Amino acid sequence: MHPALVLLPDFLLILCGFALRRSGFISAAFLSEAERFIYFVLFPPLLFRALARAELDFAASVPMLAAGLVFTLAAFLLGCGAKPLFRLPQPAFAAGNQGAYRFNSYVAFAVMGALAGEPGIATIALLCGAMVPVVNVLAVWQLAHGSGRGMAHELIRNPIIWGICSGLAANVSGLTIPAPLFSSISHLADAALPLGLITVGAGLRFASLRHFAGPLLYWNSIKLLAAPLIALFAANLLALDGIYRQALLVMSMLPTATSAYILAVRMQGDGKLAAAVVTTSTLAAMLTMPALLSWLR
Repeated sequence: MHPALVLLPDFLLILCGFALRRSGFISAAFLSEAERFIYFVLFPPLLFRALARAELDFAASVPMLAAGLVFTLAAFLLGCGAKPLFRLPQPAFAAGNQGAYRFNSYVAFAVMGALAGEPGIATIALLCGAMVPVVNVLAVWQLAHGSGRGMAHELIRNPIIWGICSGLAANVSGLTIPAPLFSSISHLADAALPLGLITVGAGLRFASLRHFAGPLLYWNSIKLLAAPLIALFAANLLALDGIYRQALLVMSMLPTATSAYILAVRMQGDGKLAAAVVTTSTLAAMLTMPALLSWLR
């Protein structure tokens, strides 16, 4: 099946969320609570289910993790060029630069689930587990000017790390999970991605797009075009193939995480610019992801 058709249901859910928010059916208060519920209650079970019973080859995943680190750090460094280029103040630069390297996990798992099923989710979950601490450290460091306390707080409370660590622990230990308990976990996991994608769409914000046109184009070009090319180079260099190569390339094409906006607001960054980065990268990814996947296929 053509990648555009594989991705279409996920992008339609994002557009559905946007339409619901614009119509007033979803209020700002409900959206805030829904995002929190999905992020902390539904998302960890999705990761746990994918990893707890997966057939994992940790040695084979090392080149994928190394390539993920390469394209993430390269995108971060390229994004830093926006500060002198557009003469951005530190709060605006730190908030917006997240658009060069942070990734939307909801879209990651939805896309890999559509392309490769549960093995795809388990594989990209390993990559997410390695990259989440990296991107959080980079983001919090720039927003807080190296505040170690803020960095530790963000990492400890991250539900993606909880879900991945618990799933890996269950897998490695050989723990037998009672069927009724695993079924309950699966019910929660099944709800995570569709609701998560709807909240991504509902959270799109279009204020201030014109004012930040230059930096937005710069960061989105890095995130959606340069990063995939760097990831492709790293994958070829490390001879990645199969599902590991697929997971790496999908990760490199993802739009910016909605949590970039939340983090920017919480740490006194420029929330409007962060929201604009999330919005434009999400919309642009609806075009770039199918195109790149078709080309790389």
